[in-house]
Amino acid sequence: MPLLLDFILDHTVAISGAIVALYFILCALYQLCFSPLSDIPGPWYAAISDLWLTTHVLRLQQCRIIDSLFAKYGPVVRVGPNKVVFNDLPTTRNVYSILKFDKSTYYKSLLTNDNDHAMTTLPHASHVFRKKGYAPHYTPTSLAHFQPEIHQSALELVNILGGIVNGGAIDCLSFFRHFMADVVSASSFGYGIGALSRWAVGIEDPLVTAIGDFPKRGILRSAIPAWAWKFVCSIPNRRWRRLCDSDKIMSEFVNARVYERRLQMVSGAPEQSDRVALVQRLLRYYAEVSSDTASDRDIVSEHMGHLVGGCDTTSTTLSYLCWELSRRADVAGKLQAELDTVIHDCKTLPDIAILQNLPYLGAFVKEGLRLYSAAPSLLERVVPNSSAKTAIPEAFDLMGYALPPGTLVATQAWSAHRNPSVFPSPESFLPERWLETGDNQGQLEAMNRHMMPFGTGSRVCGGQNLAQMALRIAITAIARNFDVVSPPETTETSMEMRDSFVIFPASMTCHLIFNPRKIR
Repeated sequence: MPLLLDFILDHTVAISGAIVALYFILCALYQLCFSPLSDIPGPWYAAISDLWLTTHVLRLQQCRIIDSLFAKYGPVVRVGPNKVVFNDLPTTRNVYSILKFDKSTYYKSLLTNDNDHAMTTLPHASHVFRKKGYAPHYTPTSLAHFQPEIHQSALELVNILGGIVNGGAIDCLSFFRHFMADVVSASSFGYGIGALSRWAVGIEDPLVTAIGDFPKRGILRSAIPAWAWKFVCSIPNRRWRRLCDSDKIMSEFVNARVYERRLQMVSGAPEQSDRVALVQRLLRYYAEVSSDTASDRDIVSEHMGHLVGGCDTTSTTLSYLCWELSRRADVAGKLQAELDTVIHDCKTLPDIAILQNLPYLGAFVKEGLRLYSAAPSLLERVVPNSSAKTAIPEAFDLMGYALPPGTLVATQAWSAHRNPSVFPSPESFLPERWLETGDNQGQLEAMNRHMMPFGTGSRVCGGQNLAQMALRIAITAIARNFDVVSPPETTETSMEMRDSFVIFPASMTCHLIFNPRKIR
């Protein structure tokens, strides 16, 4: 017995290592051979650990790698010990629209003000409560009342671009983010914040920078342990600290706006009944449904979510659309010819009702949303426990595979928008594919069914109407007044898409030149 004890003590490290190794071997064996998901095709190394997929998340290439797995393994692929992705339209409807699965905890990485907002609220029922507060604001009728402010920002954009000396290149990602900050703040708070004006005189707007940093902050928080996140935020580097503080910067700004509006409402200041800013609408809503003073925190969080969702995404798509104008003279010419028929004064812009009826403008924007949807990544949902309420059996049937409760399932717009059987030459920017020709109605219907640039189902982006309006107005103002040119540094390589839930160019910039157009 003493000899055995001495042996164990002398070989503690080796024995401990052997036990750990045996544990991991048994876990891998279970995942590969005995897990309920073991029959689902996919890379064997993805089945035993989330590490493989996490490396692609950190490399900002998750969308592409998932799409390549569909090409190799088919429409259902296992990409983790408990995660299955799919690329199938009927299943997408079933999961997101009919059964309305709850979101996964991944979305908690996008908390604002350390609190939930509509996007990070996981249960479907709780999301419905939040959505009722803001949904009326984003109807076309409601948004039409804010069109003068959007026109004003678009014309300011034109004046700034027209005043750039010697055709200098500008970073569109930053420029359009400032434009969208003015647009979203006008809708949210009733007035623009002057972000474009500050950009024009070279003043960095900390709020706009924070909006751009927040998605990157979220993906980093979701991919690394809590201790590693704390370490990152302790690094004595100004840029890192600013990224870590992006949530705090936005929170302080929105808190001030909510406090300001509450004082106006309490003081009895006159309000327009037909032009209700989002902050006013949310304050009224939460006052009606809750007497809890903590509701202000929900209002602040909701606004922060709308700032990020509205500014960063739309500005990225707008940048890619302008890049297409710079390298596609044929497309730019057709768009400009159409706009010339409805715009006769460079100091005014047509009503959105007119722009929505321009076929080529609509096709141009739609093709941009197909290829450059700003949020084309996995939309994770959780297979629920069976109950009479959900009418889901003990295992969820995903295209012939039985998934137990708790399994993560997801689809992505990136793959839906690049289905070659629906979108011939899927990587080519072809606005003409969306134009009615008399004999392509069936193809148009199929393409529309596969489009999900703002998500899909009951959790679709609430602000999509504002984004669509801003894109049409901004593109109209730019294409009507400028010829867009790419400088040498803006190439296919620099503009290659990276994704961290939202997309952005590999170079993190989009430099373009806007030459004033000679209009006859």
